Amino acid sequence: MAARGHGRPSGAPAPALDRDRDCQIAGVAGGLARHLGWPPVLVRALFVVTALLGGAGVLLYLWLWAFTPWAEPAGPDEARITRRAPVAWILITIALVEVAIAIAQALSDGVVAGALGILPGWLTPVVGAVVFSAAAGAWVSFIDRRDPGRGIRTERAIRIVATAALALLALVLLLSPRANESPTQVAVAALVVVLGIGLVYAPSLVTLWNDLTRERVARIRDEQRSEIAAHLHDSVLQTLALIQNRAGASSEAGRLARAQERELRSWLFEGDSPADSDLATDLRDFASALELDYSVRIEVVAVGSSTERASGELAAAAREAMLNAARHAGGDVSVYIEGSATAVDVFVRDRGPGFDPASVASDRLGVRESIIGRMRRAGGRGTVSAGAGGVGTEVHLRFETGEASRG
Repeated sequence: MAARGHGRPSGAPAPALDRDRDCQIAGVAGGLARHLGWPPVLVRALFVVTALLGGAGVLLYLWLWAFTPWAEPAGPDEARITRRAPVAWILITIALVEVAIAIAQALSDGVVAGALGILPGWLTPVVGAVVFSAAAGAWVSFIDRRDPGRGIRTERAIRIVATAALALLALVLLLSPRANESPTQVAVAALVVVLGIGLVYAPSLVTLWNDLTRERVARIRDEQRSEIAAHLHDSVLQTLALIQNRAGASSEAGRLARAQERELRSWLFEGDSPADSDLATDLRDFASALELDYSVRIEVVAVGSSTERASGELAAAAREAMLNAARHAGGDVSVYIEGSATAVDVFVRDRGPGFDPASVASDRLGVRESIIGRMRRAGGRGTVSAGAGGVGTEVHLRFETGEASRG
């Protein structure tokens, strides 16, 4: 991802305040530096200094993080957010340092001054260890999980390290000499540590709850869709089928009824999940579009399994054959797709007046180049012949897969 420049010519308007998608942590410092025309290092240093002087830098950073939008991506390849700094590991490292300090102070006999006089000195790193461990757990659950470079493995590792460190801290506190000197404080500290372990796993429970809620909503929606399908199958769908049979494929009423039947069946039986962009799905969608533009009824049947995708040359040649059949033959057109482990065959048949490629002038390159030539260049084969009994036209497209070619 290309980095955007932070300097600007004198007198030029300031760019919009947004956050870089290619960032260290959240893109706040980089976006603010570009907006002000300052070096990013200077802005980051100011955040650190003001954070140490009363915490104002932390509050400003969080405020900008919450209210500053992400920069608009320059292209689809730059839409993903990339964080270079391993924030979760930085947080858990700070937590481990706090655990080590807390253990050392719990085992010492001296009196340590508390933080701002609020907590005993030996309790301050205990609270710090809990806070940073919980922050690391929240970061890996809500932010790093969407990062393909980190994901669930980093989340598990962070939680294991945090749990082990906090459990060790709780055990040391309960067995330390301070347990005899200040049993109430030690008990409260151990309870805080146990609560910290729960906070480490709390974001994961929130994520699990959200997933279960979405699954429940999807299941309820599918049940409602099934009930509607059962109710409509014997009424609306049969009525639409009757209109098609009575009106005929070439009539406007028949085409509209068939289009509505396809849309209704797609909504009822395919659900919300998008269909895979495979060959059969693509040709069915193309058939639906042709039925709205031409007086034709197209049936697409697929058997077997195939890895052929909709973006391949076979799909393009099949679409061209279907378009020719709809444009020149009309009526009923059948598309048969047969897939196997070694090859994919597509047959496009119509009942039109027929077509003889040899009778076409040499300067007319439609069928020769868009169907036969395209398949030949892709390593396949395409033929055009008369239909069964000399009625109509049949286009046969065959494309062998990689397994067959290697064999």
